[in-house]
Amino acid sequence: MNDAPFLLRAPRKPDDYPDVAAVLTASDPEWPVTPELLRVWDEAHDPDLFRTEVVAEQDGRVVGVGRIGHDDFAFEEWRYWGSLSVDPEARGRGIGGALYEELLSRVRARGAREVRTMLTDGPHHAPGRAFLERRGFRVAWERYESRLDTGAADLGRFGELLASVAAQGVELHSIADLTADPQRDRRLWELDWLLFQDVPMGNTLTKRPFEAWVKQELEDPTFAPELSFVAVRPELDDPLTGPYVGYTTLMRNPAGFHVIGMTGVRREDRGRGVARALKVAAMRALREAGGGEIRTLNDPPNKAMLGMNEALGFVRGPTHLRYELRLGEEA
Repeated sequence: MNDAPFLLRAPRKPDDYPDVAAVLTASDPEWPVTPELLRVWDEAHDPDLFRTEVVAEQDGRVVGVGRIGHDDFAFEEWRYWGSLSVDPEARGRGIGGALYEELLSRVRARGAREVRTMLTDGPHHAPGRAFLERRGFRVAWERYESRLDTGAADLGRFGELLASVAAQGVELHSIADLTADPQRDRRLWELDWLLFQDVPMGNTLTKRPFEAWVKQELEDPTFAPELSFVAVRPELDDPLTGPYVGYTTLMRNPAGFHVIGMTGVRREDRGRGVARALKVAAMRALREAGGGEIRTLNDPPNKAMLGMNEALGFVRGPTHLRYELRLGEEA
């Protein structure tokens, strides 16, 4: 055991990125990150939203990292979203507790009334769940993760579905193939907001500014535009979304798997197989590009999407748990 003292300090960027990425990946090996991703995500942060960070250094190396700030998906001035990770080899020495108290004191000073975070029910998160529960956090919401191996999936059985959607006058185009549309990004932004309002996430959602959304979604280095598809009705000219009626996105994790960022279809076009066809198009494109695993997250009330995923061959994986602490009620 390393009993050397540790100190808390502000992160030094970009010098700390490699150590921070190592701590985050060791703490959640199923969702690894890289120094480059941390840099890009920092640059994409909306500067109008509060965020503060602190790291723990021991023997000249970052062994713990924490951040807390406003939730850009469900903004309230008094609500904050935080994360805290300590290298597994450095746990049990008070580092996590020190980081937690420092971060909490900073948002208390701003009048915070609620803090949220998320962990999974996986064994590697058991220490984190116990850490939160000792401090009064309680599970307020669940999200189900599902996974599919495109190499093992029978994607040929969906030919009739794709033909049916095409017969309705709906075309499926990759986002990469829509670059000729000068309004593509703004239409996707409007469509994304339209669809997100119908996602039962247990939150009152917030519309992100256009510039922040583009940086965080379309310009993110994990975004795979050639594997992400838009459902287009050429004859439609909606003032906000133009001919776009639905879309699905895939994001490429550094570990090699892909994550569905969003799948949705506007209300007028639901119940016709369009959402399922979008997912099949993305699955087929990924397999043609070499294949791999796709992961997706859905909320328990979203029974239609959960049923669709099961029919497509997705298998349930870990459950993601949203913990909440109402300040004044902590242990």
